[in-house]
Amino acid sequence: MGKKVVVTGFNMLTALGLDWEETWKNIQEGKSGVKKISLFDASENQTQIAAELSPEFSDKSSEIIKKRISKQMTRVTQMSYVCAVEAIEKHNIDFDQLDKKRVGVILGVVNTGDSSTEEGTTSKNLILKRMNNAMSAWIGMRYNIEGPNFTTSSACSSSAFAIALGYDAIKAGRTDMMIVGGADSIINKEEIDGFNEIYALATNNENPEKASCPFSKNRDGFVIGEGAGIMIIESEESAKARGAKIYAELVDYAFTNESYNIMAPKPDGAGMADTMEQALKNAGITINDVSYINAHGTSTMLNDLYETKAIKKVFGERAYKIPVSSTKSMTGHTIGAAGAIESIISVLAIKDSVIPPTISLDEADPDLDLDYVPNKLRKQNLDIVLSNSFAFGGHNATLVFKKYLNSF
Repeated sequence: MGKKVVVTGFNMLTALGLDWEETWKNIQEGKSGVKKISLFDASENQTQIAAELSPEFSDKSSEIIKKRISKQMTRVTQMSYVCAVEAIEKHNIDFDQLDKKRVGVILGVVNTGDSSTEEGTTSKNLILKRMNNAMSAWIGMRYNIEGPNFTTSSACSSSAFAIALGYDAIKAGRTDMMIVGGADSIINKEEIDGFNEIYALATNNENPEKASCPFSKNRDGFVIGEGAGIMIIESEESAKARGAKIYAELVDYAFTNESYNIMAPKPDGAGMADTMEQALKNAGITINDVSYINAHGTSTMLNDLYETKAIKKVFGERAYKIPVSSTKSMTGHTIGAAGAIESIISVLAIKDSVIPPTISLDEADPDLDLDYVPNKLRKQNLDIVLSNSFAFGGHNATLVFKKYLNSF
């Protein structure tokens, strides 16, 4: 079996809150973070809504990041940095008590957000702002961390890949602790126009809070969100040695590549099913062990249909007994940050014995008939949770989290 990899810290910034506590509270209350776009004038866009961070983020960022350094970062890079600093400090991690050569940083990054909405980009800082590896480098430099430090990019599954790669580094005995996750924002005119051209985005501008409605009959596309998620994972030995609180175990994962279509998943969710099946096999668990699935659940016609079919293929009749929900109904789709944010939500679900709801599910698509936990949370003990991330390009990931039983 080898050494266990455990979760000992986390933080997230979302449209529902500028820390994990506020975000998790609002998720449990079934609140939506989707509103009219304020980051730019979206009056000429077909889609005029998104799940933006609170404007208070700029104040929070200025308290944590020195002014000189902040000018070399995009807003998205600042999100990753602020999220990581608070994850580390909230969980009292003292790197002076660790071998810094055995601590690393891996972030999932689609881009750094140096778009038309970014302010203050000049020839003096353009290169630094556009280096996506700067997002992990800044975190390492703050704490003088000298272990592996890099970014990985696989569209909407990027930060799920980052978590899994961190798991591998610990499992192989190369590191003791990894800071993993990601950040993203594509709330800008050009990318919204681009997604509108391929009919991917919701256009319910009149009722923003209902626009992200996974598994619903009336869904018409995803809603862009923004934010960051950072998770601290480490070997069980390291966690015990420093007396850390352990929230859950990261048991294993699976990556697959569909090699089918640059946008669309394989028909009937064949690639998604393969990913979940491999994750269960790698983790050494059966279909009867799974308590809850945090779905990729984007609110697009194909994803919701094919993910549902994939779950049925993997779990058979038991699929109808496993709660499945999409927290993108509240946070929007945070693209490169989604895998990390939803992994943190999965860990919190285990911690608090709570299944978060899929909100705005007022009329289910008749072709989608699983238990999607509509509109209200459910109290339930959870042992094993799957977190799915399925991306453009066919880059799929499923992470397996487990309740940590060997408390000390």
